[in-house]
Amino acid sequence: MKKTLSRLAASTAFALLAAASGMHAQAAPSGPKPAACPSPVPESARCFTGEDGAGSFYWIAIPKDWVKDAGRVLVMHAHGGPETGPPKLERSEEDLKRWAVTVKAGYAWAASTYRRGGYGVTMAAEDTERLRRIFVRHFGQPHRTLLHGQSYGAGVAAKAAELYAPAGGAKSSYDGLLLTSGVLGGGNSAYDFRLDLRVVYQHVCRNHPRPDEPQYPLWMGLPLDSKLTRADLAARVKECTGVGLPAAQRTPEQAARLKTILSVVKIQERSLLGHLAWATWLFQDLVQKRLEGRNPFGNIGVVYSGSADDAALNAGVLRYAADPQAKGALAADSQPTGRTALPTVGLHAIDDPTAFVELENSYRRIRDAAGTGDLLVQSFSSEREHSYLSDSEYPALFAALLDWIDKGEKPTPEGLAQRCKALMPRYDTDGKNGCHIQPAWQPPALESRVPARAP
Repeated sequence: MKKTLSRLAASTAFALLAAASGMHAQAAPSGPKPAACPSPVPESARCFTGEDGAGSFYWIAIPKDWVKDAGRVLVMHAHGGPETGPPKLERSEEDLKRWAVTVKAGYAWAASTYRRGGYGVTMAAEDTERLRRIFVRHFGQPHRTLLHGQSYGAGVAAKAAELYAPAGGAKSSYDGLLLTSGVLGGGNSAYDFRLDLRVVYQHVCRNHPRPDEPQYPLWMGLPLDSKLTRADLAARVKECTGVGLPAAQRTPEQAARLKTILSVVKIQERSLLGHLAWATWLFQDLVQKRLEGRNPFGNIGVVYSGSADDAALNAGVLRYAADPQAKGALAADSQPTGRTALPTVGLHAIDDPTAFVELENSYRRIRDAAGTGDLLVQSFSSEREHSYLSDSEYPALFAALLDWIDKGEKPTPEGLAQRCKALMPRYDTDGKNGCHIQPAWQPPALESRVPARAP
């Protein structure tokens, strides 16, 4: 009984913290106000901005004649990140520019900045749903509403698909789910490797923190009163590994240290600084502002490999035990259950430098365990990017998802690849994007890349 109560306390802690930080000062929402559509949104579209009453800002884009279209489709976009600063309207504008192809394909598009910066998957799902209701109130009920989650936003969308599933006689808020470049499976497993990065980097470089600076457990990211900047961190990484210098200008010692870090943590040089920054400022936000200073990440018993001396590495890295309540709270906020009736299509670059493609294997296992694996179609592309993939691929995924919903035609990776190629003349106007879906490719387990944790 005590264990059950403890789990319940953990499961509600994160939600309560999110509510305390973001819901206490709600204001009346401002209705959508006309705004000039940013390029490359079609000139014929209408755009709107506003504030949702809970602190989120939003952009809406509606194609010409969309309201008159009986088959009108709304795409609700859940953005990536999360960013740790306050929400800014420019964030959603950047996403609208990036996914202007959605509007070009004839779909209305809407995205929230979320009500605050920092971690909060359930919070962001609520903010996305709040914007959907604002859209319906002002522009009418779409024929279909698709939920598109990108990166961290894929976890947000997966959570929303479960939170707003059909209940009783009520219809779901959404008809289909598109997950691209997804950080999937929950914050626990998705971010474990960043603790690995912190401990391995510190063992090798010993400058984050330096020996003459206040010491702190690395899982806390950074003390709240620290004055360290991102430029400072970049300078330290450059000093230790030579990242930021041409390879020919690095010392042998720098090259050796860089090789050790990349080989052990299994990340790419181009993403080292980004991952280290997230393991600094996002961990600072997550642990100290959302989890009351408790640690959700541990590496007790983790065996690291890939260095020139693995025995010395494993003997020398700092070790931390995760707090069970913190783990439970993070899981309750972010880990999907897989219990959704929404047809779901996914796309992930095989060589994604930011969100490991192996996370798709974790999500597949969650959906299969929940008995909803037959509603999940995953596809993978031979691309090396995270933030945006080919222009032709997104319309292909949307169209296939709609055919699945409306006609019962479940897509296949082969069909997605063919549909994408058929759309290239319309969307790949500069000949640079193309279609890169590899129908036969399947991701290995996350454990093949991130060492297993103690239960």
